[in-house]
Amino acid sequence: MKVAVIGTGYVGLVAGACFADTGNQVACVDIDEDKVRRLKAGEVPIYEPGLSGVLDRARESGHITFTTSHAKAVADCDVAFIGVETPESPDGSPDMRYTRQAVKDVLQHLTKPLVLVMKSTVPVGTAAMVRGMVEELTTQKVHVVSNPEFLKEGAAVDDFLRPDRVVIGTDSDEAFAVMEELYRPFTLDAKPIIRMSNAAAEITKYASNAMLATRISFMNEIARLCDAVGADVKEVTDGVGSDSRIGRPFLYAGCGYGGSCFPKDTQGLMHVGRAAGVDMRVVAAAEEVNDEQKQLMAQRAVRRFGEDLSGRRFAIWGLAFKPKTDDVREAPAQVIVQQLLDRGAEIVGCDPEGMDNFKKLFGDKMRYESDPYEAARDCDAVILCTEWYEFRGADFEKLRDVVKQPVVFDGRNVLDRERANAAGFEYEGVGRGALLEPAAEESPASA
Repeated sequence: MKVAVIGTGYVGLVAGACFADTGNQVACVDIDEDKVRRLKAGEVPIYEPGLSGVLDRARESGHITFTTSHAKAVADCDVAFIGVETPESPDGSPDMRYTRQAVKDVLQHLTKPLVLVMKSTVPVGTAAMVRGMVEELTTQKVHVVSNPEFLKEGAAVDDFLRPDRVVIGTDSDEAFAVMEELYRPFTLDAKPIIRMSNAAAEITKYASNAMLATRISFMNEIARLCDAVGADVKEVTDGVGSDSRIGRPFLYAGCGYGGSCFPKDTQGLMHVGRAAGVDMRVVAAAEEVNDEQKQLMAQRAVRRFGEDLSGRRFAIWGLAFKPKTDDVREAPAQVIVQQLLDRGAEIVGCDPEGMDNFKKLFGDKMRYESDPYEAARDCDAVILCTEWYEFRGADFEKLRDVVKQPVVFDGRNVLDRERANAAGFEYEGVGRGALLEPAAEESPASA
């Protein structure tokens, strides 16, 4: 099948590579000439495990091409996927300028009937808007399909190749048959292809991410209660997550969620609700809790060391919003670093993949080290923000030899508290039931 993918960002590039890997002829379009040049040269502009291998196979087989020309990509294609960004506007609504332009660029170059697929996360009513553009801009028959992505950064390729489900929003039997054929290689293990209306598909994407965000925020609120009453949230998670009606995924306390999806999609769902006259109160509460949770580790540092952090140095282990990605958008580390800097602290950051993107935000306001122990050298405390495997197995004896004060704030509850304590560290996690005592003067641990 001949497929055009408009946009070579996170969604478009993964989709294009995976469709090409199953034998389709895929043309990926992007208006960024430098990005297209790099893709043609074999470079991968984003860090995503497994993606480079899939792209290499697709290039070697000749099943994928990259271009800045919509005319070349759309000519004679059977299906066109719109995978451009829908960034958040100041009022929380998705900015649809890029989507509208991408649709326009496709429709203006049609030479045959087309299945036009909305792959980006878009608000309810987008399919109807696109149908209006079809009537205005082309005489060709165009089937508008809503096919939201459910990819986790850090596991996107695996999620695409082995999906939990594929959601197809369309009122066209012809379009649904085309989409079934495209997705057949990925659903041979009986994973469902679910057909629904365009509007239902659009809501499904928002509702899924909002549900996951709500689970995270709920457990973070429970973690605050655990700290207040002396309970351990890990034990509570075991008890709650063992309920077959609930399960464990996304039920872990931490320093808040970030990334390009949850914050934007919760805001987008609230905006859709307001436009429809429905107050999305649960989602709003999840967002409020998350905003507060991102400040937690900085608040703990202030509680331990005082409001004035001049002369204090902190190592931040983890700058990306989650492991296995270089994405720092909405990362809790951004909030933590800024609040510590505002109080006069010196910051040393460490992340296996996210440092270059973090430097674009903070530049020389902080230092960066590729080695976590060098990052911790002469620091008053280590703050873990991202649960990279490189940090989970920390050697506390080695760490004790380089830090100024043996204090660790575990923002993801992944470090071994017993080993930390045995090495002489003051340990504080999220909802672990014991908060560090504030220092009246200089901590004895620094002696």
